Amino acid sequence: MERLPVDPSYAPWTCNVPYPGVSRQRCDLCFGTGPQWDWAIELKLLRMLGDNGKPNDNMITHILSPYPIHRSAFTDCEKLVASNLPGNKAVVIFGYDYDQYPMEPAIETFELLCSARLQLGQLIAARFDGLTHPVHHRGAVFGWTVDRRY
Repeated sequence: MERLPVDPSYAPWTCNVPYPGVSRQRCDLCFGTGPQWDWAIELKLLRMLGDNGKPNDNMITHILSPYPIHRSAFTDCEKLVASNLPGNKAVVIFGYDYDQYPMEPAIETFELLCSARLQLGQLIAARFDGLTHPVHHRGAVFGWTVDRRY
């Protein structure tokens, strides 16, 4: 796998790390040296409009679906906490914000859904704007640590 240049303070890292004892399931990003990872992170894109500006009606399924077959951010959280991956666990949702589709309602619903089964850490968020893409001009990155519900 080809690696992009990374600030050495974030190295080492690996993408698509197999979940221990589970065939065909992979964690998006792990920091540290495997198999003793410091962080296991699942990533999801939230983009309610496609590059052509048309609504992407099934996108919310990628964030909120409770069905494992959809591989949503919600089921990724459950998969993380049930896994034998060592270290801290987190989920990151990144995407684009639009006047007619702000990200906050989806993020708030995600937090509410997770709170019934999981323990999410404090939300860490960063916004960005000024993009030159014809459709995607601004967005945000949202992240939480994930743990079993106590």
